[in-house]
Amino acid sequence: MKYFFILGNNPALSLAEVLAVIKPKSYILISEEFLVTETSADLNPLTLSTVLGGTIKIGLIKEELAISSYKNKIEESILQIIRDRQKEVASGKFNFGFSNYSNLDFGHLGLKIKKDLSSLKINTRFVVSREKTLSSVIVEQNKLLRKGVEIVFARYEDYVILGETMAVQPFKSLSYRDFSRPARDDKSGMLPPKLAKIMINLAEADKDGLLVDPFCGSGTILSEAILMGYNNLYGLDLSSKAIDDSFKNINWIKEQYQIEPVSIKFKVKNVLDLSKFIKVNSVSAFISEPYLGPQRGKIEFKSVIKEIEYLYTKALVQMYQVLEKGGRVVMVWPVFYGNKFVNPNIGEFKKISILPDNLKNEEIKKRINQRGNIVYGRAGQKVFREVIVLEK
Repeated sequence: MKYFFILGNNPALSLAEVLAVIKPKSYILISEEFLVTETSADLNPLTLSTVLGGTIKIGLIKEELAISSYKNKIEESILQIIRDRQKEVASGKFNFGFSNYSNLDFGHLGLKIKKDLSSLKINTRFVVSREKTLSSVIVEQNKLLRKGVEIVFARYEDYVILGETMAVQPFKSLSYRDFSRPARDDKSGMLPPKLAKIMINLAEADKDGLLVDPFCGSGTILSEAILMGYNNLYGLDLSSKAIDDSFKNINWIKEQYQIEPVSIKFKVKNVLDLSKFIKVNSVSAFISEPYLGPQRGKIEFKSVIKEIEYLYTKALVQMYQVLEKGGRVVMVWPVFYGNKFVNPNIGEFKKISILPDNLKNEEIKKRINQRGNIVYGRAGQKVFREVIVLEK
């Protein structure tokens, strides 16, 4: 089966996550944001949209039309997609919309389709946007997945690709977890749930294996891991307040989403003492955003970077001892003002490149820094996040 993925604001990180999760038989990046994959087994886009943190839309490739003749066939092809979908929808007005991810001009195709459907006695509403593409918010608010259809267009070489969106990112749920959780600590920085999901997926850990966050903060990574089906978790932090916050947020997640009981422990512990209370070779993955340095005020870079490098180097030594063979460490390292990096000693760990070496898309390549890593951040941020994946 062929599926398309509309990648998020950091398409390099989104691409790495998709490839780690679905491991496609083949894939093509049509543009920086439009990924086409071919898989041996069928995917469940709705389930997948709740697992992936960096994907905006997921859908099926319905048809590929030759560029030389697509104008003569595209109207008929769209009508067929709509009529097939319309049979599955309960009675009432049928909504449809287009997202054009190509440089082609489809003119007044939407109005033509609406007129064609009207002649077939199908009551429709054509959903439009100021942009060439419909956002996931517009798709959701106009019920295009429940009472209609969104058709996407893309071009690859000599073909026009027609796809049907099957799922969009659950933005309401992500926002709710981010801003409605009972314990927030804006002063020390808040890891976005989307990035937490991406980091968990990049770890590629077994769902029954022990997953540890040694700098658990307010518990974002552990909360998302629970929702993703991980059931053996351990949260550590030097701060008793952080442990209390994590405990509150985890209980809130369990109540809000009616989660079945999972094995989760919290302790006020120092990451530099890991090997004193965790068995050797017992951890499947460490996933964490550690201390990133001061978030506000003037930063004395030399002293802060030296402090962080010492902490991370010593922590990695401890993680290596208790991590199982083949286990991964997925961490965020700070990049101050987008250009001041930290360089801890990774010891015997092997650094994992999370994107294929033969990646051909030049726009994606630009997202990878000189160290071969992907940086997550927005213009104007003081501290960017460099995503690091290490393997024992």
